[in-house]
Amino acid sequence: MQKIRALIASPRVLSIKSNGWLYKCAGIRWIMSEESGNVQTKPLKRVEEGNRESGENGHIRKKLKSDVEQTGDERKLPKRKVVLLLAYSGKGYYGMQRNAGSSQFKTIEDELVTALIKSGCIPDNHGDDMKKMSFQRCARTDKGVSAAGQVVSLKLWMIEDIKEKLNSNLPPQIRVLGLKRVTGGFNSKNSCDARTYSYMLPTLAFAPKDYGTENSTAFRLEPETLQRVNRLFGSYKGTHNFHNFTSQKAARDPSARRYITEMTCGEPFVRGGAEFAEITVRGQSFMMHQIRKMIGLVIAVVKGYSGDEVLKRSWGEEKVDVPKAPGLGLVLEKVHFDRYNKRFGGDGLHECLEWTEEEQAILAFKEEHIYPSIVETECQEGSMASWMATLPIHDFEATAKGAQDKDRGQDDDEGNGSDSAL
Repeated sequence: MQKIRALIASPRVLSIKSNGWLYKCAGIRWIMSEESGNVQTKPLKRVEEGNRESGENGHIRKKLKSDVEQTGDERKLPKRKVVLLLAYSGKGYYGMQRNAGSSQFKTIEDELVTALIKSGCIPDNHGDDMKKMSFQRCARTDKGVSAAGQVVSLKLWMIEDIKEKLNSNLPPQIRVLGLKRVTGGFNSKNSCDARTYSYMLPTLAFAPKDYGTENSTAFRLEPETLQRVNRLFGSYKGTHNFHNFTSQKAARDPSARRYITEMTCGEPFVRGGAEFAEITVRGQSFMMHQIRKMIGLVIAVVKGYSGDEVLKRSWGEEKVDVPKAPGLGLVLEKVHFDRYNKRFGGDGLHECLEWTEEEQAILAFKEEHIYPSIVETECQEGSMASWMATLPIHDFEATAKGAQDKDRGQDDDEGNGSDSAL
């Protein structure tokens, strides 16, 4: 054995025999096998000289691709998983989600990806395939829908002044208000426990159906009517089958059951000479058009096109014609990560995904971009009044009974626990 140890450092020695055992040199390591050759050994691959570095005690450690990313000018920057807090006015955009290869219908993500590339946060080729940066959004807001608290997760290069550089490459109606490091396996869609939306509408929506819309700005909501509105919205709390509040959902599809924790209408306020109110709804997740249909059905009941019992009937297996309110006033207010915060928020390495420090910036953005856009568009275009004119053509009686088996298996959601275009 002393002879073996003395020869280990010599690269010229390939093998020696001792006491019936054969010692072979493979690369820089020695492997012991029986001299009979019954046990075969495979030579170990050498670590390439250009891709190794010394670790503790002189050991060779292979560099991982994820350790650093290299740009064209040979800079080496760490690539990390982060979340971005986004606020945007949806007017003029075809929703949140990017439509790859389609420049005709611009989305919020189109603008964001362009800004990420221009700012040097991601390589150019990541813009064509967003999976390369592990991109995920909490909710797919629909055409014209705004957000004050959208959250996306992705991997990017940790350049200096990321928020400032991104915002310099974004239009004023889209802002990055916050950035936080998260765990490597974090997914903003799957990790989200609940979502809170608001819906701003003219209180004229709750006027009697025979109320003339020619003097819409003069209408003021009576306290008794607001109380009734909130009783109806309160009926949605809990778990119900919302197959009538979306498309392509069978009545017995388990994914049509959704859990609502809050739905209320706040006190009216005046903007632009007209009276408005804001509805707040929080739920575990929502399907395509679900919130707009929940609001649309309550409006139809308050205006007298159907009785209160239609809400309970809409959760049954019968097909009920539920009207869909306009998308203009819908805003994604906040996304909630309670489980993630409980597990990682206090581990000393990661921050809670709460945005208390950004609250003033969120409110300022809403006052500057979201609220004026909703009020001005409503006053100029009268989208709510135009939509209300279509309510008489809806048939609120059951048009079909039994399970709706057609379109079974087609899901409006991105996945479990996530929102689709609302």
